Amino acid sequence: MDKFRRWIASSDMASIVVLAIVVFAVLPATTDIFRLNLIGKYLTYAFVAVGLVMLWGYGGILSLGQGVFFGLGGYCMAMFLKLEASDPVSTKIQSTPGIPDFMDWNQLTALPFWWEPFRHLPVALIGMLVVPMVLAAVIGFAMFKRRVGGVYFAIITQAVAMIITVLIIGQQGYTGGVNGITDLKTMLGWDIRTDSAKYILYFANAILLFVAIFACRAVQRTKLGTLLLAMRDKEDRVRFSGYDVANFKVFVFCLAATLCGVGGAMFTLQVGFMSPSFVGIVPSIEMVIFAAVGGRMSLVGAVYGTLLVNFGKTYFSESFPEMWLFLMAALFIGVVMAFPNGLAGLWESYVKPWLLRERQAVPVPAPEKTPAVAEDPSEAEAASTRPVARSPEHAPASKNRSDGVDPAVA
Repeated sequence: MDKFRRWIASSDMASIVVLAIVVFAVLPATTDIFRLNLIGKYLTYAFVAVGLVMLWGYGGILSLGQGVFFGLGGYCMAMFLKLEASDPVSTKIQSTPGIPDFMDWNQLTALPFWWEPFRHLPVALIGMLVVPMVLAAVIGFAMFKRRVGGVYFAIITQAVAMIITVLIIGQQGYTGGVNGITDLKTMLGWDIRTDSAKYILYFANAILLFVAIFACRAVQRTKLGTLLLAMRDKEDRVRFSGYDVANFKVFVFCLAATLCGVGGAMFTLQVGFMSPSFVGIVPSIEMVIFAAVGGRMSLVGAVYGTLLVNFGKTYFSESFPEMWLFLMAALFIGVVMAFPNGLAGLWESYVKPWLLRERQAVPVPAPEKTPAVAEDPSEAEAASTRPVARSPEHAPASKNRSDGVDPAVA
């Protein structure tokens, strides 16, 4: 048991193994299907938190607009699911059968051309990766090549989140407006609303999340990961060493955006809709809080932080509907003040030293002293008669010599 405890505290893989046990075994065995589907929704947010660990924790780039990429990935998947649910038979009561219902309500008579490719699932899967990554690359090159960073970059990402939200709401006939894309039922004929489908989607989401964690760990262990840390701490020194810092920033920004897109697509599958309420400034800031509570330098901690914050949000809103916002604020402030490095800092500062502590040593009795060996009488007598040398200051004063010279002076 002691060996296992020390392995958990010292091994890099132990935290991932423990998280896997919690996600794949403990939670499915202890919760009903409704709560499990709710936890699956929480885990889709964890993709964003893991991406923020790479972007904010390792790259030193704070983005307050990650909800944009989460929403884009979700809309790509929602467009495919909505087109499948809008076949001519199911929409025969509409004025224009074969198009989504919100388009018919807004008096559109044909499907927009840019919706046509999303009739195919591979296009939707590629889109959930490529569309957020392309937008991140455009923003990244425009900002980082001009050395825009810090608080200015954070404000710009907030502005982008607001612009995208207003655009989605304003183009109601093409995007569903404030309601979003709803009433998503099947994927390739497979009903995603059944209990068995929810179980499968939960485990598929969890597997993809661990793939994302291992991919980010692989980046951290390469030279690129070391350069990201160096860039975060001493950007000018990395630039003077001959590296193009802007390219590194664009890469990690695109990586985080891609992870957000995957999370958004899985969110759409598990919840059954996508709306602009997940794209704006408020959800983007909440996603940053997930990473801050879990620890912005820990991939596993970001997952725990996401689960903790969303569990608290659900519990407080159900138990204290009039005060849950204040309780959530108290949770955020309390965790950040008590544990500045998040839950990962709590693990490193308190739990890990406790696990590595050795068992209390049993006091060992001191060995008994052996009696001294008696001296030889002849040697003792010789030692007593042997003259003892004395230092001059301890020598007895002698009588004055006849010549009047003090012996000590002589």
